[in-house]
Amino acid sequence: MASTKVSDYILQRLRDWDVDHVFAYAGDGINGLLAAWGRAENKPKFVQARHEEMSAFQAVGYAKFSGKVGVCAATSGPGAIHLLNGLYDAKLDHVPVVALVGQTNRSAMGGSYQQEVDLHSLYQDVASEFCETAMVPEQLPNLIDRALRTAYAKRTVTAIILPADVQELDYSPPTHAFKMVPSSLGLSRYAPVPADEDIERAAEVLNAGEKVAVLIGQGARGARAEVEQLADVLGAGVAKALLGKDVLPDDLPYVTGSIGLLGTRPSYELMQECDTLLMIGSSFPYTQFMPELDQARAVQIDIDPHMIGLRYPFEVNLVGDSRETLRRLLPLLRRKEERAWREKVEKNVSRWWEVMQRRAAVDADPINPEYVVHALDGKLPDDVILTADSGSAANWYARHLRLRGHMRGSLSGTLATMGPGVPYAIGAKFAHPDRPAIALVGDGAMQMNGMMEMVTAAKYRHEWSDPRLIVAVLNNGDLNQVTWEMRAMSGAPQFEESQAIPDLPYAEIARRIGLDGVRVEKPEQVEAAWDRALAADRPFVIDFRTDPAVPPIPPHASLDQIEAAASAILHGDSDRGSMVRQGLKAKVQEMLPGRRHRDDRPGAGPHDSTERNN
Repeated sequence: MASTKVSDYILQRLRDWDVDHVFAYAGDGINGLLAAWGRAENKPKFVQARHEEMSAFQAVGYAKFSGKVGVCAATSGPGAIHLLNGLYDAKLDHVPVVALVGQTNRSAMGGSYQQEVDLHSLYQDVASEFCETAMVPEQLPNLIDRALRTAYAKRTVTAIILPADVQELDYSPPTHAFKMVPSSLGLSRYAPVPADEDIERAAEVLNAGEKVAVLIGQGARGARAEVEQLADVLGAGVAKALLGKDVLPDDLPYVTGSIGLLGTRPSYELMQECDTLLMIGSSFPYTQFMPELDQARAVQIDIDPHMIGLRYPFEVNLVGDSRETLRRLLPLLRRKEERAWREKVEKNVSRWWEVMQRRAAVDADPINPEYVVHALDGKLPDDVILTADSGSAANWYARHLRLRGHMRGSLSGTLATMGPGVPYAIGAKFAHPDRPAIALVGDGAMQMNGMMEMVTAAKYRHEWSDPRLIVAVLNNGDLNQVTWEMRAMSGAPQFEESQAIPDLPYAEIARRIGLDGVRVEKPEQVEAAWDRALAADRPFVIDFRTDPAVPPIPPHASLDQIEAAASAILHGDSDRGSMVRQGLKAKVQEMLPGRRHRDDRPGAGPHDSTERNN
């Protein structure tokens, strides 16, 4: 009978932890693991990306949408280095991911050997909670168990470094002896709650308020029913940090949508006018979008004591699970009979969606990107999973898409790195092969790595029971978010050498690799393209030719930002004529009377609206 190698045992232990996918790329530093995968009949499944960074992003997307740990693997040296960006994305968004990385043989370590990198030093920040090297077989299963348990418990990145020769050793378990560390599987569910007296103090603050605002993040995902009940009792409006966009449905009339740089005007108004703030499961970083520091009494609920009390002078800091904490808090809250505040919030929300409808209907050259995304809103499948890339695409995802029911969505919230839109969607398809996925990406992100990850989609599409993975490319030939940040924050004109990017035939490339796609160059083609993609029997790329002059700056842009953009014009921005026209046309929609178009369905565009806004 063949002996069990360390590599065989690692895969067995991952299976014992219910790990069913490992997102990885091959290299000789993990040859032992690769051979073990062959012996294990590819269980857990080895998912091959085009680049290790994409493997890490896929693990992040899988973890975000499955609720399970994401596992990625790479070879020594360059492979381990390539994982880093995706791992930092996981760390900063508090996502459980475990990295398995190869290393040179133990006998060569410290000898400046080929592909030898000091992985402990390299990973000491990104995997600061747990990063260890397997030097002898007896360290297993402890290393695997602690890496997974720590990733789950602390919602973070952990890493195990595997020297190539150790992978090939015969496995022998730890014994009942001195300096041996046996281990066990599993992590039971737990939900910490604050002390009763702290909950009572929080209730006193919330009961005393007359204009209560709630800000929720991804940490409130398991507490949807409790948040809805709390909002009803307190007559509160609810804003959402971007990572919490799918926590509460956008069709609730008191949900003001996203907050912050990519946020909505009603969320901004909610914070500007409230007298009481309750933050649940969020570490939203932009204090300037929260109430003035002496404006509101405030309470925070967060499960992580290291993340509590940040961003605002909270009067009560409750460390606990959102759901269980709210269940204890709700009986202590008194229903607010005066509903003027709630009515104002709902009126602001209604007005905002009128503005979004009007902004989507503004003419552009050739297509308004706001219309592209707004037209998708009413077509979203009930079980869709949405991803967005960093850049101007994230603005339209944040503002124009109303997530309803059990729709899911995410992006790189804290690191805000370019490139995760497509690999997130691929990770989502492995988490939920029976659900459609849609990625909104800019042409910069598509060129950076998204196009090659369509090769990954082509490789695995037959394994997904729902074949739909739609990638919408907002193709404007410009690294648009940075262009607008230069204008609005620095008063600098567009620097074309850094900002202009070539036009590629994205849909044609997709067709050449066995997928499908279409290029859209006119507004009247937009809805038909979405319908065709949503009916497709394979992954689909839509190449939308959009106008780079449509401003992604927030609707509540400050006077300083407006003056800075004006300065960019005066200093000779190459796009000055278009940006002035589009900026004015977009801004004027907020100033029009609060009446709705006769044709106000979410997909109504400039070609079928009863009004044209010029």
